[in-house]
Amino acid sequence: MSDRPAPASLPTLLIVDDDPLIVDSLRYFLGKEFTVVSAVTRGAALQQLEQLEPKPVAALVDLGLPPLPHRPDEGFALISELLARVPDIRIVVLSGQNDAANARHARVLGAADFVAKPADPKHLLHLLKQLLAVSHEAAPEVSVAADALLIGHSAPMQKLRLQLRQYANAPFPVLIEGESGSGKELVANALHRLSERLHRPYFALNCAAIAPSLVEPTLFGHAKGAFTGAAGARSGYFEDAADGTLFLDEIGELPLDLQPKLLRVLENGEYQRVGETQSRTSRTRVIAATNRDLKKEVREGRFRADLYHRLSVFTVNVPPVRELGDDRLLLLDHFSTEFARLFATQPFTLTDEARQRWLDYSFPGNVRELRNIVIRLTTKHPAAAIGRAELEDELDAGDEGAVQATAPRLELPGEPAALDALALEHLRTIGLQGDFSLDRLLRQWERAYINAAQQLAQGNLSQAAKLLGVNRTTLYNRIETLARTDS
Repeated sequence: MSDRPAPASLPTLLIVDDDPLIVDSLRYFLGKEFTVVSAVTRGAALQQLEQLEPKPVAALVDLGLPPLPHRPDEGFALISELLARVPDIRIVVLSGQNDAANARHARVLGAADFVAKPADPKHLLHLLKQLLAVSHEAAPEVSVAADALLIGHSAPMQKLRLQLRQYANAPFPVLIEGESGSGKELVANALHRLSERLHRPYFALNCAAIAPSLVEPTLFGHAKGAFTGAAGARSGYFEDAADGTLFLDEIGELPLDLQPKLLRVLENGEYQRVGETQSRTSRTRVIAATNRDLKKEVREGRFRADLYHRLSVFTVNVPPVRELGDDRLLLLDHFSTEFARLFATQPFTLTDEARQRWLDYSFPGNVRELRNIVIRLTTKHPAAAIGRAELEDELDAGDEGAVQATAPRLELPGEPAALDALALEHLRTIGLQGDFSLDRLLRQWERAYINAAQQLAQGNLSQAAKLLGVNRTTLYNRIETLARTDS
């Protein structure tokens, strides 16, 4: 199949699948609408992503990727990593592993939709166009006054709005903390729009989206010949943002060796382009965001304490959707009205039973998941009254509410007294020698029980999560955290 490049004006589509026949077929059918690039593994896809400019607008991702082609783990991990690097990318899971639990979990992680193989290319093209129409339309939240970006009357939302008004005009940095998908970038945008810098530049950089070697020249600019490929001098984000706002998303991904240079800018405004000795001055206000526990990153030596304290002069915590109470219904009504208008149809409604299920659901993927659910319901059930059964198809069966009601929990063996005796003996023999770490021991226990649950569930992550009594997303995040700790 020809790999003839499509016109540069076409948007880029990333296909990640280890079946060359599927990739070539999709390239043929979709190549007239997209510049198609492909990868066979998760690692290869991330390497492609670093090199691509502009970034892909959409991705078709198989779940069963090497080296685990019969399990969905690699595909699930790739969904999270793609969204961390390109938050606006629209991901469609295209997979033969089409059981309902996998589809739901992929959506929780942020996939826009799930299509079982074999897929009709015409249907795929229509779906991609529809998803991109939503992406290219100005996000409903940013088309209104900044103070109305954050919808709801719950106590967490009232506190958040109050903080934004208090901090908007201060010249100091703001650190925005919150779970993945909770809307941290919208909060940063609201801080800028509510400030006196409204009509000044606003730039956003995702620190996880570019290669570590390119972060410094991207932020500070570079001189001609400063490194291979630097054909001319170029300004960086701090220079381009001038006296406006620079939003640094995923700040926890900032390379450790670059952190002192960012600290210097925050302390006295000084920086240098790569390859220059001349100091320049920045008046940019920095807003940073993270879904990591930066205090823990500091304790474990992955983030500088002085940079953390400088960034967190003001700290804003974006509440997860599960804490918003009836605001979840306001978000439902807001998005359903907006997307019905966009699709030129009438909004759907929920029956009383379905609305109660909506309120009971924890939305582990937060606002991103909620928004994607509304898009799918608007597409599948325009102007319809949707019952609980239809709604349930869009929710994660591993949701904590359902798990707590039905799943048995694994408990540590033995009675409390026996465990106390075991701990006492352990500390006597090991701890007094100075070779004991509670954190390490807890990680060992956690790893052992996760491995045991996966073995009992024969690799099925949903079943393993039920055995452990946790949300499937929570289990996946813990596995990733343990993997990072091991590496």
